[in-house]
Amino acid sequence: MKIAVLSDIHGNMEALRAVEQDITEKGCDKIFVLGDYAMAGPEPCEAVDFFMSKAGNEKYVMIQGNTDLMLASYSEELYNELKTKAPVMAEAMKQDVLELNPFEITFLKTLPIQYELECEGVKFLLVHGSPRRNNEDILPDLNLDEVEEMLVNVDADVILCGHTHIPCGFQTKNKKTVVNAGSVGRPFTENPQSCYLIITIKDGSCVFEHQFVDYDNKTAAKKLGKRKFEGSEKLANTLLNPKERHF
Repeated sequence: MKIAVLSDIHGNMEALRAVEQDITEKGCDKIFVLGDYAMAGPEPCEAVDFFMSKAGNEKYVMIQGNTDLMLASYSEELYNELKTKAPVMAEAMKQDVLELNPFEITFLKTLPIQYELECEGVKFLLVHGSPRRNNEDILPDLNLDEVEEMLVNVDADVILCGHTHIPCGFQTKNKKTVVNAGSVGRPFTENPQSCYLIITIKDGSCVFEHQFVDYDNKTAAKKLGKRKFEGSEKLANTLLNPKERHF
């Protein structure tokens, strides 16, 4: 059995289409999506519509990311709070809320925060940030003890996460596996390629392989740069030069 794990699409349809094609070519049986579908991307509405069309499809399992919750629970108070920390993201959020229709907002609002399931004898827990919080970072340089603290009371064999846009993985002392799938739509490593994860299950064991996919990031950046919010050009540049952050 092959499972594709996607996270942090952020409205990047060029990247999503390229990844979808790669998943099809590799013959994946299931697709787990770990959230952050729309916010601050080139085509937020189109990205949400794509995943809305997969609702009810048994192949897909989808959960909510932290920015999905932000869009679904938008308020001026939330905007002002984010403005002090990440002004460009605040402006993007405000514009996205104007463009998303009520059905798209409802879809984001009603996604589960976490999801547990079993595939071929392997217990999976899907989260966006960590099992504790949807905005907690699981990064490559974390101490293993810190990772294990996040897993207290977690029964799953494999914990899948995103949020940081940086792929990584950990094997804990009690034989739990934690893997960050990276980002489909906005990587934060030196590599501008789209990133997702493939899990191959055979005889109860898993093999984890991050996949790096070329896509037309120039077109994606052009679309994002033309969006109607202050700082869209800065965000667009991160698609071309992903280590240059947008705060």
